[in-house]
Amino acid sequence: MTMGELLRIQPSELKFPFEVRKQSSCAMQLANKTDQYVAFKVKTTNPKRYCVRPNVGVVLPYSMCNITVTMQAHKEVPADMQCRDKFLVQSVIVPYGTTNKDISQEMFNRENEKFVDEFKLRVIYIPANPPSPVPEEEEEEEGSSPGTSSALEEIKKSSLSEPEQSAVLKLKDEKDFVNIQNDKLIEELVCFGLCALHMWNP
Repeated sequence: MTMGELLRIQPSELKFPFEVRKQSSCAMQLANKTDQYVAFKVKTTNPKRYCVRPNVGVVLPYSMCNITVTMQAHKEVPADMQCRDKFLVQSVIVPYGTTNKDISQEMFNRENEKFVDEFKLRVIYIPANPPSPVPEEEEEEEGSSPGTSSALEEIKKSSLSEPEQSAVLKLKDEKDFVNIQNDKLIEELVCFGLCALHMWNP
């Protein structure tokens, strides 16, 4: 947060999620901490790349103004993800009742010892989709099969939500448990049949 004579500006740096061939935006908030009407103007060193709405305005006493800064899409990734673009926020006290339509460039000229407050903000690129670390493959649990692992992977890769995935995994566990019980039952029946056969044919 940047504290100035007239306006409190937040944040102190403009951080844009960066993704090739996609626009991105970030918000800026100007808070008037005086009992005066304060006019502001937002400038940038690269006006063709950014769209600022609103780029001029009047902040009423002890009020706030929200600004949206949109960065145009890049065709390629800049070297080292570094950006040299900067923004300048100028602010000046204006007469009571001044509206946005009354704002002119002359208001921000430093003449006749008029006080014009200025703040500079730099631009920072943030990877929109940072690579996540790939965990080492866990050893298969005893009794699990390659088919089970692949099934779990398919469920995780699906478009199901986490609660839906949990429900599917729970049903699969119940199915596996029933299959194991069926196998045990079949083994017991086979064993019982063999014992009965020996009893009738000693």
